[in-house]
Amino acid sequence: AADAIWGEQAMAASREELRRSHGDFPVFWFQGDRLEAQVRTGANLYLWDVQGYYGGPTERLWFKSEGEGEFGSSPEDAEVQALHAKAFAPFWDVQAGLRHDIAGPDTTHAVIGVQGLAPYMFEIDAALFLSHRGDVTARIKAEVDQRITQRLILQPRVEANLSAQDIPLLGVGAGLDQIEMGARLRYELRR
Repeated sequence: AADAIWGEQAMAASREELRRSHGDFPVFWFQGDRLEAQVRTGANLYLWDVQGYYGGPTERLWFKSEGEGEFGSSPEDAEVQALHAKAFAPFWDVQAGLRHDIAGPDTTHAVIGVQGLAPYMFEIDAALFLSHRGDVTARIKAEVDQRITQRLILQPRVEANLSAQDIPLLGVGAGLDQIEMGARLRYELRR
């Protein structure tokens, strides 16, 4: 309607400004989802799970890293991922790229997966991995924020690792290899 009054050429600059300020512009985002120290009798452990991206609302370059180990030694289990993501539905991305295990046997994987927000606010991250040795594995993670108060939040989390075949090098059998469940209670100082 504005074109009919002021003309298409006069409105072009306005439309471009609107697109830049409310639409397709690059963003850098980083989150340390889990940075933990587990202090107990015997071995004190550390764990990290970080991720981030750079890109616009429908296409992004994701990076992810997670690992764990004992204080004073190299990580027992650690990986980094570089993924290209493209939105295929509201709140859902398909991701493809590479994963490299930096602890344990030197392994590089091709990755394809999905990440997004399922109904009832469940955050889902599922990926299929094909290693350079031909091993096929998969991982699915799910978590949800359960608000107890406006600032106190309980976050149940589950992660399952699966394998399509036995992998003797990693000590992994076919089927459900590992499942981890936990809950985190957090308090938001600033929302």
